[in-house]
Amino acid sequence: MRIPARFNGPPRSANGGYACGLVAGLLGGEAEVTLRMPPPLERELDVVRADGRVELRDGETVVAEAERASVEVDVPAPVSLAEAEAASTRYAGFAHHAYPTCFTCGPARDDGLGIYAGPVEGRDGLVAATWTPAEEPTPEVVWAALDCPSGWAVDDFQREGVLLGRMAARLERLPEPGEPHVVLGWRVGEEGRKRYAGSALLTAAGEVLARSRSTWIVPGEEQ
Repeated sequence: MRIPARFNGPPRSANGGYACGLVAGLLGGEAEVTLRMPPPLERELDVVRADGRVELRDGETVVAEAERASVEVDVPAPVSLAEAEAASTRYAGFAHHAYPTCFTCGPARDDGLGIYAGPVEGRDGLVAATWTPAEEPTPEVVWAALDCPSGWAVDDFQREGVLLGRMAARLERLPEPGEPHVVLGWRVGEEGRKRYAGSALLTAAGEVLARSRSTWIVPGEEQ
């Protein structure tokens, strides 16, 4: 497996959600993926299958591992397209972004997804954005769309540059190209340097197309 450079998160590694979606696809889609290191770009990575699990390896180093999972995530009440558009105007990444060229949410990209999730007025801990796919996205692109909104929902993202550590997602169906959708992200909790969050992709009418849960890691001072 090779991850093209355009699907980056931080400058020298893959977008975490995109990488997780690729690995999950090897198991049929609904899975939990743990990233053991930032996934490298434009490098041949080995796929190793054993006991119903999949590992992605860079030589002897495990990059990611995945296993099948039942992904049950309670999605908050939907927000309207107008509310999501208004939330995007409050996107903190316009003022400061640890990874401004991120494929999903980087404001310095003109070829990314452009999902700028900002706080929803009157909904504590919830961020939202609109997304209109230009063409039918692959499942891994939907995983990427789910990734960053959950990161912006946790308190430390813009200050610390949190990194995705684990993600599990379930896709009911792919979004329709050319149709506006809403992406939500919300805080769940924290433990030490771990931040827990959820995210979901909905139609304009509020139908949930995909949902995910994720664990984010606040880098230590040495990083």
